[in-house]
Amino acid sequence: MSQTPDSLQQTSHDRERQVSRTFVSLADTLVADFDIADFLSMLTEQCVDLLGVSAAGVILLDSNGGLQVVATSSQRAELLGLFAVQTDDGPCIDCVRSGAPVSSADLSAETHRWPRFTAAAAECGFRAAHALPMRLRDQVVGVMTLLDTGIGGPDRDDIELGQALADVATIGILQQRSIERGDQLTGQLQTALDSRVVIEQAKGVLAEHGQVSMDEAFTRLRGYARTHHHRLTELAHAVAGGTADLTAILKHPQPRRSSLP
Repeated sequence: MSQTPDSLQQTSHDRERQVSRTFVSLADTLVADFDIADFLSMLTEQCVDLLGVSAAGVILLDSNGGLQVVATSSQRAELLGLFAVQTDDGPCIDCVRSGAPVSSADLSAETHRWPRFTAAAAECGFRAAHALPMRLRDQVVGVMTLLDTGIGGPDRDDIELGQALADVATIGILQQRSIERGDQLTGQLQTALDSRVVIEQAKGVLAEHGQVSMDEAFTRLRGYARTHHHRLTELAHAVAGGTADLTAILKHPQPRRSSLP
């Protein structure tokens, strides 16, 4: 059934409000004591909701110029990101090296360009990828990649919105608690990597305890943390350390996903 003009207008207004709330949430990190793991997780989640993509991920540069996967919206996106970093192949790698967007609306046509990445993407079920640089002026800190299970991907307006989200997130990363002598990013990246390890451990514990998927375990963990005003990393430590109420976390209802036009 087609939507009426009134329902289309309401959908547009709902999306505008969600965009506004997302930018406010990203900007809040400049003044609030934030958990970078939750911050970047929220960024990838909002990209999926707002841009209509299948998955999103963030890869950051470390102090030695290496690349580290620090946040993804799904397990498949994480596996693909890790593969890209390990093989130094794919649009995300080209993007972070050049500091410019790199897109492919049909990865099956790019086998000559990224032979290993395209094969891995097909295995993970992704057919399109759009990599957006995370940079402030000439300083590139990483890349945000949008992935689709179908050919095509987001339109020009959504790509521009995605880049704006990446830009605001970059400012949040660089300016959190101020930057002194360029080592703030290093400390934040190490925190993000340490957080990712313990969150993966917590996901594994919850998945095994509740007989659910890793993605479902993360959804429950993140939802419980937000509802009860816990820092995601601290809750993950409690789960991994055996001091959290696993049953209560697993019973937490899934958040309602925002619908897109």
